[in-house]
Amino acid sequence: MEAGFIVDLVREACWMALLIGSPLLLIGMVIGLVISLLQALTQIQDQTLNAVPKIIAMVIALIVCLPWLTDRMIEYSRTAISEIPELIHR
Repeated sequence: MEAGFIVDLVREACWMALLIGSPLLLIGMVIGLVISLLQALTQIQDQTLNAVPKIIAMVIALIVCLPWLTDRMIEYSRTAISEIPELIHR
């Protein structure tokens, strides 16, 4: 096996993990920021006030993004599986 092939494989896996995780992380970050600002303005310091809206928003985002996420994962899996013969011949 060549080192370059392994580096490309790991780089693609890291990029795919970042791509798949980013929509949910961004939604959670934005909702958390908005709720934190509201808590600072109203001086209500309740931990559940921050967690419950984030969980609900992330579940809704997951439901909305799920077809796109599965398409990306299937595409990556097909590419990785199709490269197995090339990996064996090296």
